[in-house]
Amino acid sequence: QVQLVESGGGLVQPGGSLRLSCTASGFTWAHFAIGWFRQAPLKEREAVACISKDGGSSYVVDSVKNRFTISRDNTKNTVYLQMNSLKFEDSAVYYCAAAYVDGVVTTSLIEYSYWGQGLQVTVSS
Repeated sequence: QVQLVESGGGLVQPGGSLRLSCTASGFTWAHFAIGWFRQAPLKEREAVACISKDGGSSYVVDSVKNRFTISRDNTKNTVYLQMNSLKFEDSAVYYCAAAYVDGVVTTSLIEYSYWGQGLQVTVSS
């Protein structure tokens, strides 16, 4: 059974930090690129950060550059999203997802086959 389980979300004040984790099981982790997406109320789901299957390439959306970092540990089937200097506008439900793509980073939602259940990140004072 394929599972992507996210953890690490919650409530944080502006300027604070969170680290999201996503641990996978039920598929060959090392063959999949991984992405973090988010969706705020009344907004479309967007790619926040994505990483290739070997971790050699990554992408972060402009709005989080220099604040968010994506990484993966293929020995633990886990991907991380380190989020620093959080802003009100970072509040959303965050999802991790897995895409079977070869050696590239993809931000296209349709290429992501497996999705986690999502977790809430709320930035509020």
